[in-house]
Amino acid sequence: MQKFRSNKTAALERARGHFLRLATGGDWALNQSEATRRNLVWFWWDGFFASAADNIVATYMVVYLVALGATQAQIGLMSSLSSLSAALLLLPGAMMVERVGKRRSMVLAGGGWARLALLLLAVLPLFIQESALIYLAIAVSISRDAMINLSFPAWMSLTSDVVPMEGRGRFFSSRNFIMGLSGILMTFLAGQVITRIQQPAGYQVAMFAAFAIGIFSVVSFSHLTDTPRPLAYPRVKELLTPRVLLRELLAHREFATFAAISALWNFSLNIAGPFFNVYLVKELKADAAMVGIAAIASSAATMLAQRKLGELNDRWGSRRLTVLSGLLIPIAPLAWAFVNAPWQVIPINLLSGMLWGGYNLASFNYLLQITPDERRARFSALFQIIVTISLALGAALGSLIISTLSYRVVFFSSSAGRLIAALLFAFIAARAVRISTRQTETP
Repeated sequence: MQKFRSNKTAALERARGHFLRLATGGDWALNQSEATRRNLVWFWWDGFFASAADNIVATYMVVYLVALGATQAQIGLMSSLSSLSAALLLLPGAMMVERVGKRRSMVLAGGGWARLALLLLAVLPLFIQESALIYLAIAVSISRDAMINLSFPAWMSLTSDVVPMEGRGRFFSSRNFIMGLSGILMTFLAGQVITRIQQPAGYQVAMFAAFAIGIFSVVSFSHLTDTPRPLAYPRVKELLTPRVLLRELLAHREFATFAAISALWNFSLNIAGPFFNVYLVKELKADAAMVGIAAIASSAATMLAQRKLGELNDRWGSRRLTVLSGLLIPIAPLAWAFVNAPWQVIPINLLSGMLWGGYNLASFNYLLQITPDERRARFSALFQIIVTISLALGAALGSLIISTLSYRVVFFSSSAGRLIAALLFAFIAARAVRISTRQTETP
């Protein structure tokens, strides 16, 4: 009996080891502390469930609102207001992190409302009709985005402590892989459900499923340990005034440069971003199943490329991978300008998914790298404010272009803006490498 128990224990330990390697992207995590390994596993599960829920929202939210009767102008307005309202809460969120700590509690509060908002969106058509329904649904969606952004500085700060620097590329590639897999599965299933159920009931079922799955993400995140930062760094009492932020920006030139280029990048991105699925449904006459298949193509490409991208990030460095993927991404919106049938979107999304997988992984790690540890909450808040304002302006311009010109002009404009931003970052990155090399060679 004792031997059987010993063999069972050994088998369980081997299984845990295999799972840990799978979740973290290799053997590197085996040398970490038990607390770190536990955090990494729960953070992996959080990504699994969050992606399953969020992919339903990202793929079908806009077309759900269109099914309820929302116009293109209202979709553009929602995207702009979501970005602007969220920007108002980012700095308060950073101040809460610096003054109080409690990063996990902040993330759980924001994530909890984000899930409950999906439940509201699912049931609203049962009680409210006509134009009031659209505006109320838009208001709920905006509040959802705002609360997520309020908790974003806490999430960013806690993430940097949960995942050690030496394994970030491999861990996030593994986490992104499983997120892609769960996202593909739920996007496909939701598309099939929506297609088989009369509108808008199919979308309501999809939103309810996103709510239910998202609760598991909240539960997984609740298991993370939030202790290192409050012990390691003193609480900051200085108010985040414009003068203070400007002073810190000038003191961290690499961050300021990346933030400025990211403003142009995200402005250009959202000229077309909110309208791809609208174009697919309204102009190309795609049904919900085709919208789901197109999204799955992008997620599948991202997922399949993740492990190699993680290795490249750790080998090349996040800056170089950001440059390479950023220079290629403008191909995608340019290709959309020549699409005349729904199936043609699939090869575009396959390419786009692979490129965005590299860009998102590398740029996120690069941002963690250039933000100072003791000020990461405020720097991440400032960066996200810049991003959200840029996204809002981009969506507003895209909506104007569609109303007065055409979708093709939107796609061309988005592609040109992304290329300019990518070229600027490539130039700045090359200059930074030359300066670093000269400093290294100086005796």
